[in-house]
Amino acid sequence: MLRERDREREMAGVDDDDKGIVCVTGGTGFLASWLIKKLLQHGYSVRTTIRSDPDKKKDVSFLTNLPGAPEKLQIFNADLEQPGSFDAAIEGCIGVFHVAHPIDLEDKEPEEVKTRRAINGTLSILQACLDSKTVKRVVYTSSASTVVFNDKGLEEMDESTWSDMDFIREHKLYAASYMISKQLTERAALKFAEEHGLDLVTVIPSFIVGPFICPRCPGSVYTSLSMIFGDKDQYRFIANAPLVHVDDVASAHIFLLEYPDPKGRYICSALEVTNYQMSEYLSARYPQYQIPNADSLKEFEGGIKYSGLSSKKLLDAGFKFKYGLDGMYDEAIQCCKEKGFL
Repeated sequence: MLRERDREREMAGVDDDDKGIVCVTGGTGFLASWLIKKLLQHGYSVRTTIRSDPDKKKDVSFLTNLPGAPEKLQIFNADLEQPGSFDAAIEGCIGVFHVAHPIDLEDKEPEEVKTRRAINGTLSILQACLDSKTVKRVVYTSSASTVVFNDKGLEEMDESTWSDMDFIREHKLYAASYMISKQLTERAALKFAEEHGLDLVTVIPSFIVGPFICPRCPGSVYTSLSMIFGDKDQYRFIANAPLVHVDDVASAHIFLLEYPDPKGRYICSALEVTNYQMSEYLSARYPQYQIPNADSLKEFEGGIKYSGLSSKKLLDAGFKFKYGLDGMYDEAIQCCKEKGFL
């Protein structure tokens, strides 16, 4: 039995060298769960936080069944609304990946309520990292929405660029309050880290595509496959989309935890495609699906034009993207098929 388990761990790429304990917040999410999987493969012991589930209705078997999880994964209850609830999970860790963020894309709550919760929760996590005396670095997960929304007319944006919050509000963009709270939270985290001498970097992923281990189809995966699903309401979100594979984003998080001296923000975006390019690509690669043609996409013209995103800073540090468009879509489609979404 032991040899069989060792064989399974070897096939899964699990490294037996113990690299220390790290914490991942929001462990049931798309990126966080994939990051946990990668960290276990890399030989880390992982603690992750999920919101309290008194009725025990939440299925976390997709985490507990990961290779290496029985020995090296611990699950803690914590909530961004409860400052101090992350302390136990962080105590003794060498690194913390703060991925969790309140999600309310339909704006059921006022913008200021979500923002206050996100900032207060994040600052309490960063304070716990300071108090631990063991956390060497925090990697905070931001979003491309903190960069791309403005009218500066730049051909390409880098980490020095921030979205214009007034621009977001004026154009009444979908999930506007999420974008604003995400930016204000990242700014608050960077400011706290600078003021308190905490080693913190932020990862700014673009549209995350690829397979998933969580039970639900992640929103970014569904939207990226909207031409296959036939959901016209989603086409406008990929009109000029910067994309990145989930595995590359997780790898970038680990890379920046281990990199000798990272500084500030890092954009993580592999490539960009337009609606027309996407239509042409999907039609050629997946002829079994009815993909909308170029003419039918004309009604989605005239929206906000996004500038390109530069990952030069991350690449100059030595990171390499592993996946292109084929890997993103082949694996996303296969995963959706296996889980019954397609």
